[in-house]
Amino acid sequence: MRNPELIERPPAGPDPGPTRPANGSPVPGLVATGVLSVALLLALGWAMGGTQWLTHPGFRAWQTVCLAITVQALPFLVLGTLISGAVNAFVPAHVFSKMLPRNPALAVPVASAAGVVLPGCECASVPVAGSLIRRGVTPAAAFAFLLSAPAVNPIVLASTAVAFPGKPEMVAARLIASLATSAAMGWLWLKLGRSEWLRMPSRHTGHQHGHSRWEEFRLGFQHDFLHAGGFLVLGAMAAATFNVTVPRSVLDTFADSPWLSVLFLAALAIVLAVCSEADAFVAASLTGFSPTARLAFMVVGPMVDLKLIALQAGTFGRAFALRFSTVTALTAVTCTALTGWWLL
Repeated sequence: MRNPELIERPPAGPDPGPTRPANGSPVPGLVATGVLSVALLLALGWAMGGTQWLTHPGFRAWQTVCLAITVQALPFLVLGTLISGAVNAFVPAHVFSKMLPRNPALAVPVASAAGVVLPGCECASVPVAGSLIRRGVTPAAAFAFLLSAPAVNPIVLASTAVAFPGKPEMVAARLIASLATSAAMGWLWLKLGRSEWLRMPSRHTGHQHGHSRWEEFRLGFQHDFLHAGGFLVLGAMAAATFNVTVPRSVLDTFADSPWLSVLFLAALAIVLAVCSEADAFVAASLTGFSPTARLAFMVVGPMVDLKLIALQAGTFGRAFALRFSTVTALTAVTCTALTGWWLL
């Protein structure tokens, strides 16, 4: 098998083809996707009964949930794209090679542990990880950071401690299970990843002749924010649909089974797409479930959810997002079960 780490480095020359017009506007296909989604939604509502559906309580609830998810994630998406733009414009590529060990297998746990120092959620980690890869960081280390940053940063750990007062073992379990999952996924990509699964944006990175660094920062931020923001909205719409259509009585069906409860809350975390800074309070409210099941909700959610899958698909391609998200979910559930058995 070819070593993907040697293949995925960004080319030194000009882009093979632009992903956006020269004036820095967003990808036309993304705009078309958003317009088509809205048009289909309006057409469906009209077919269901004219404009009366706009005032239906179910649609109002869907609208509220969709808006809440988007507004909750938007500040962190802005944070991530600001960091991504700053990295592309101001940080020399050789800085990252000095920060991480040359051995990719050792760079993975170092990058995973580095997630502790960046306050942010999964919306911020995707553009940052993409920027790191474009700047020459091995993809395995970038993916380890992508998974750990939203799960083990100080804000998330502090919110977990507040949501579970008097239970430091829950904070420790979340930290250990999340670090184990992120490191395992980095090593798995290092061993099994293929370059054809990963589609990096062809936008040129670094300083370009004729552009000031601040202009490069502005164009990079504009491109990444508009590109990722469109997929964020699509993911929020899917999560809101689940919230409205699935009755709460379903929760009680799975709570009595130790193993089904873990799988159910892991799946629930994927579709609810709660921001990692707030998911501990949601998990704490699910008192009918076991501590391990609630731990699964907090470990899986920041690493795999609908909006994160959409963001990964928009940044790295659908082939990558489907494979990476599926394996991440299975790895996270396994690490959660082992950590819960050990600590909880």
